[in-house]
Amino acid sequence: MNLESLPQSVRLAVEAAQTKKAGGITVVDLHGLGAFTDYFVICTGYSTPQIKAICDEVEEMLYRELKRVPEHREGHRSAEWALLDFGGLIVHVFGEQARRYYDLERLWRAAPSLRLPDEPVPSEPRARDREHYLRP
Repeated sequence: MNLESLPQSVRLAVEAAQTKKAGGITVVDLHGLGAFTDYFVICTGYSTPQIKAICDEVEEMLYRELKRVPEHREGHRSAEWALLDFGGLIVHVFGEQARRYYDLERLWRAAPSLRLPDEPVPSEPRARDREHYLRP
């Protein structure tokens, strides 16, 4: 499985999560497993405001691009976990501790999955590099 082969709604949810710097983004393909949905997008937010921002961005992007709204929301104001149910796609945004506790990837390990690499965070220039840029 690769990102380009996934439905547009899944790709947009991943892009929205990446925009808000979600960590550990994983897509789980639940087709053929008798599951209640076709795809999970699972990711980690590192603070309550970030979890909310990720959810908001996913909702906004899916509405803007596909005119889709969640059929159901859970835990959106919770500090540890939020769920957005778009029917064939469920987005789980966990805090770090809740993600380890629920471990959905292990629970659904029989399903094909795609783990996306975390985007590197640009580092501050080192002091000597800043000095170089400040010289005339």
